[in-house]
Amino acid sequence: MTDTKGRTVAGLSEKDVTLKVDGRPVVLDLFTASDDAPVSFTILLDGSGSMGLAGKMEGARGALEALLLEKHPGDDFSLFVFSEGTVREVVPFTGDAARLRRAAAGVKPFGKTAFFDALAKMPDRSLLGRNGSRAIVLLTDGVDNASALSEEGLGTLLEGVDVPVYPIGLRSPGAPVIPAPGDTLEHFLNLEVLGRIARITGGRLSIVDDPAKLPDAVRAIERDLRSQYLLGFTPTGRGPVRYRQFFLELPGPSKPFRMRTGYRGTEPPWREKQTTKKGNGT
Repeated sequence: MTDTKGRTVAGLSEKDVTLKVDGRPVVLDLFTASDDAPVSFTILLDGSGSMGLAGKMEGARGALEALLLEKHPGDDFSLFVFSEGTVREVVPFTGDAARLRRAAAGVKPFGKTAFFDALAKMPDRSLLGRNGSRAIVLLTDGVDNASALSEEGLGTLLEGVDVPVYPIGLRSPGAPVIPAPGDTLEHFLNLEVLGRIARITGGRLSIVDDPAKLPDAVRAIERDLRSQYLLGFTPTGRGPVRYRQFFLELPGPSKPFRMRTGYRGTEPPWREKQTTKKGNGT
């Protein structure tokens, strides 16, 4: 949460914020603030054949390196690689940066892209990290062309998890937006899909076509995750299981902030309406 100059808004308390679900305020049972929280990062690396073109795998390794250089005490990382319709754990959660670098250096691009199927497995895997603050960092260069899971199916699944996804889209320098005659959209980054993944989960989409910009993209992720407010409640079990939208009210002038768009589940604990007595015409 930042002010108009991009600085983190500090000092908010539970009484300063109102979380609404489908337009109605709810009762929170969790409110915490952190300025330097350790994070468990699940790195999901596209190992498909197209990543071997135009230095994109080197760019992905550069993004991982930038993330490791920003490492704080208590951070841990896991590395998963997906290609040819499968996803495999290459490094379980660890704080050993050298091990992650060696593993990434050994990835040989091959096969098709199936990141819908791969990403669907990540929320549960991310729970194996030791920190309460968690994130999935997706490093990919293209649209999905091999998953059994559809885009809509992935969206529905992500509505029910609380781990933000940060896609870093890797493009060749000067890559065109529209394919040339005889080419296919499979060779190009699907910004709409990646943006939707980030928006649903409360993450941030970064598009990088210049390796020099990778540290800035990673630092933006770091700012989101280190300085944050965590709000929570327990669904009541009443009412149908469906997608329910969030809205956050803050004091003072409007402030830019990022949060997940909602959750899939039963009714939240609604806040009882407060009535005020009127007297003497006031």
